[in-house]
Amino acid sequence: MVDKILISDKLNKEGVQILKDSGFRVDCKYGLSPEELKKEITAYQAIVIRSGTKLSADILNAAKNLKFIARAGVGVDNIDIKAATNRGIIVMNAPGGNTISTCEQTFALLLSAARNIPFAHNSLKNKKWERSKFKGTELYLKKLGIVGLGRIGKEVAKRALSFGMKVLVYDPFLQKEIAERLGIESVDLDDLIKNSDFITVHTPLTDATKDLISSKEFEQMKPSAFIINCARGGIINEDALAKALADKKIAGAAVDVYSKEPPLELKFIESQSLITTPHLGASTKEAQLNVAIEAANSIKDALLGKSINNAINYAQLEPEAYQIIQPYFNLADKMGSFISQLAEGAIKTVKISYRGKISTQKVDIIGGMFLKGLLARQVEKDINQMNAIDIAKQRGIKIKQIKEPEEEEYINSLRLTITTDKEEKSLEGTLFANSNPRFISLDNVYFEVSPSQHMLVINNKDMPGVIGFLGTTLGKNGVNIAGMSLGRHAPKGTALTILNIDNAAKEDVVKKIKANPSIISAKAIKL
Repeated sequence: MVDKILISDKLNKEGVQILKDSGFRVDCKYGLSPEELKKEITAYQAIVIRSGTKLSADILNAAKNLKFIARAGVGVDNIDIKAATNRGIIVMNAPGGNTISTCEQTFALLLSAARNIPFAHNSLKNKKWERSKFKGTELYLKKLGIVGLGRIGKEVAKRALSFGMKVLVYDPFLQKEIAERLGIESVDLDDLIKNSDFITVHTPLTDATKDLISSKEFEQMKPSAFIINCARGGIINEDALAKALADKKIAGAAVDVYSKEPPLELKFIESQSLITTPHLGASTKEAQLNVAIEAANSIKDALLGKSINNAINYAQLEPEAYQIIQPYFNLADKMGSFISQLAEGAIKTVKISYRGKISTQKVDIIGGMFLKGLLARQVEKDINQMNAIDIAKQRGIKIKQIKEPEEEEYINSLRLTITTDKEEKSLEGTLFANSNPRFISLDNVYFEVSPSQHMLVINNKDMPGVIGFLGTTLGKNGVNIAGMSLGRHAPKGTALTILNIDNAAKEDVVKKIKANPSIISAKAIKL
């Protein structure tokens, strides 16, 4: 029987043709109402959508024959992923379609800033001839600092090298050996900020990257430096950027993205040293074509049994096995996020151990959740449990998964051990009644704590007064302790204190805690 594919949003004809040429029956039915779609979808094995189609649980539950969904684009918020997973429907997106488009927009802005092109254009349009006013700077032999070396960052680096630029990269997960192979230099953020002639950001907007470049960073930049943002608004603090431009702390900036869009009420866009464009990074004919082709190829390969590409929820599990595995997703995700915020240095190896009865299941997808949590703060925003392993491998991270069926203290537990270029850290977790996650050891110090949104992890000397000091300091600074867990190797040695707190401990509060001579280290964690 020939597989049938429904295309419910307008798709470039090239994408449609790929599916037709592969021997599938393809029906293009645009603008269907939810009730019409619910009726139509029952006959199809696959559907290709864009943002116009909403695949609710109600519609997906009616899709008795549906195996695959392809979203021609990145966002999948118009798909009920949980409902699709419960139905055994694999959801795929097209995350790479705008890579070149955004890269080229970055370089367009970089060149425009270096050569004053928009300002010179406006001057001549106003019938002025001001050659001396618009003297620019060459890219050749200048240093380009790239913050984040994901798909787009890599493409920018390639083009910068072809211009004869020297490329500095800040990416906590980039190993120096890989950087050397690419012909670029891996540095920390401060070095990049101080030494770059041009700086461009290519990270997702997360809690870790919000205001990543702010007043302190602008103070460190060369007065001749330019900064470019085609990633996400909010990575560069806009008030700090406005002040840096007004005070001539930097030579100029070029921005395509904003914390609020359209940015018509944001004062910083009025700066005379700022080049602005209205979020054009993915606005090319080619980018729209690319996502159509990428989605079509994903559906084609999936239906032909060749491969599953760009899957959001893929797991080769029977429904019964999925019910056993699924509660561990949340635990693994939180463990990965927790340890990523504790570890120092670039990750080289990840070892995942499945202990007890859980080791008899197909646990690879749990490994994907570990790596999703581990990498999510530093890499592409569309990272998920299915692509996390590939992304980790692309960054040179070695992954080892081990099954240990022998039960120890707990019937089931998961252990995550990471080795960086600076240290090794390990974390063990398990599930309690009603699938509630618990962390039960950190670096072989045993304790028991429920992960919460805000936590403090403290290594301290095992001596009287430390707990009282922590309570007093946090209380004076408006941070309420919701729970506490303690552990130690031996009396009067080094102790571990983990606090669940109701609100975030800000940097100045953590500094006050670290100032106590009994405190060895303290880190605020947000999950």
